[in-house]
Amino acid sequence: MHKGFQQRLVQLESGYEQLIRQPNEAAGTSNGVYLRYKNPVLTHQHTPIFWRYDLNAATNPYLMERFGINSVFNAGAIKWQGKYLVIARVEGLDRKSFFAVAESDNGIDNFRFWDYPINMPETTTPDTNVYDMRVVLHEDGWVYGLFCAERRDPAAPEADQSAAIAQCGIARTKDLLHWERLPDLKTPSPQQRNVVLHPEFVQGQYAFYTRPQDGFINAGTGGGIGFGLSPSIVQAEIKEEIVIDKKAYHTVYEAKNGLGPEPLKTPHGWLHMAHGVRNTAAGLRYVLYLFMTSLEDITQVTHKPGGYFMAPEADERVGDVSNVLFCNGWIADDDGKVYIYYASSDTRLHVATSTIAQLTDYVMHTPPDGLRSATSTETVIQIIDGNQSYLEQQQDVPNWENEPHTNGVPNPKH
Repeated sequence: MHKGFQQRLVQLESGYEQLIRQPNEAAGTSNGVYLRYKNPVLTHQHTPIFWRYDLNAATNPYLMERFGINSVFNAGAIKWQGKYLVIARVEGLDRKSFFAVAESDNGIDNFRFWDYPINMPETTTPDTNVYDMRVVLHEDGWVYGLFCAERRDPAAPEADQSAAIAQCGIARTKDLLHWERLPDLKTPSPQQRNVVLHPEFVQGQYAFYTRPQDGFINAGTGGGIGFGLSPSIVQAEIKEEIVIDKKAYHTVYEAKNGLGPEPLKTPHGWLHMAHGVRNTAAGLRYVLYLFMTSLEDITQVTHKPGGYFMAPEADERVGDVSNVLFCNGWIADDDGKVYIYYASSDTRLHVATSTIAQLTDYVMHTPPDGLRSATSTETVIQIIDGNQSYLEQQQDVPNWENEPHTNGVPNPKH
């Protein structure tokens, strides 16, 4: 055994346990809609030491890392046998991703990976890369994982080694250990990303939320979040794809948008989380937004607040692909508490908490995007006037409408 092998191993194991056992706590004040937590719940350092290191001193005398992990992010989520489980995208230094399950007793901290990653079967056309699994317990009794299956574009010239085709891979399981791979989803669109399975049958069929796009990166004529039905999941095929949530000029989803996790059913409608993308001088910016669809017609958007729900803040803005928030997993407990698992900058996984009551209040009562500066100004004025009217009904308070200054700032109405 090389001198220092055992000492280094003890240091690695001690540091790992200290990281895993670190308690998490809410990060300061909130906006009343959700609470962020201080520490990421998963990073590359949370992956087991016995994944990354050969622990045999005879074959690895210097205790070198043999399989490096670059990042852990973009996780599906499910409550399973009383545990909070996330199925994370784990990316190696080789840029290949695989799926792995980590569990926690409380959904906030102490997430530990299961001993083995998911050994996902391949189709007859092997995937080069798989990632961003959405996990849903369907009413048919199966747990489904829908993910992006990426392969090199066979039509690309040899000189272009970045051209790719993305499709929706589908797998199912009854125990989260053994997965059956089904054929990829077929749709009218050239490429697909961010496909989500609705948890209930619609018109007796399997319902899919899609993101039609022309190219691997650019949505092109793909107009937003799509929807389609398939009579089968074993040979899933959407014949007609409609767009239910369009991208729009000068919004947080002007470049492209896609659904995040499966929608949550509430008394008021289906609650959806999506990501929106816009282009800036610093590159693409990914944020999260919410909307609601009807219980009677899940393709009908009934409420959609203006702007974003969450955006990258502080250290979240820095990583492999900076200025990005992405969410493809949340868990709603029976008591109404919601755990939102979001990734920052394609690097790490975080958690934020809210409740069904808070989220539905936010979605149903936050003003929609008026799509013009003038309407944004009018929204603020309406809120100010509403507050003034309320305060005038209370005990002796100043009348902002008639005061030349409010908090030292000139009143434009005076």
